[in-house]
Amino acid sequence: MGVVVDHGQLLLICRAAPEADLVWALPGGTVEPGETAEQAAVRETLEEAGLRVEAVRLLGERVHPDTGRLIAYVACTVRGGTARAASPREVSAIAWAAPGEIHRYVPRGLFPPVQAYLDGR
Repeated sequence: MGVVVDHGQLLLICRAAPEADLVWALPGGTVEPGETAEQAAVRETLEEAGLRVEAVRLLGERVHPDTGRLIAYVACTVRGGTARAASPREVSAIAWAAPGEIHRYVPRGLFPPVQAYLDGR
């Protein structure tokens, strides 16, 4: 998952087909064979949100409590492009959420290492 922060706001995508109760999420998807988590975060952010980003560092991994999938969270810096729903099959909308707004999109809160990263920015 790409943890993309720009001008103090976190990039979130609205899934075209929600998974369980997950409607809004960080850009991300499956790590392809031969790809690192960092490379996947960069690729998925471009494919889903139209942004060119650079991976900064791995923030942590966990098995997601709702999906049972192993998720890697990668801090990324914007390098170009304009955020948009670049893959309508997967993404119906995007949002830039200020710190005080994130709970509206992610009611259960963020993975603690992701929240710690945001708090430290």
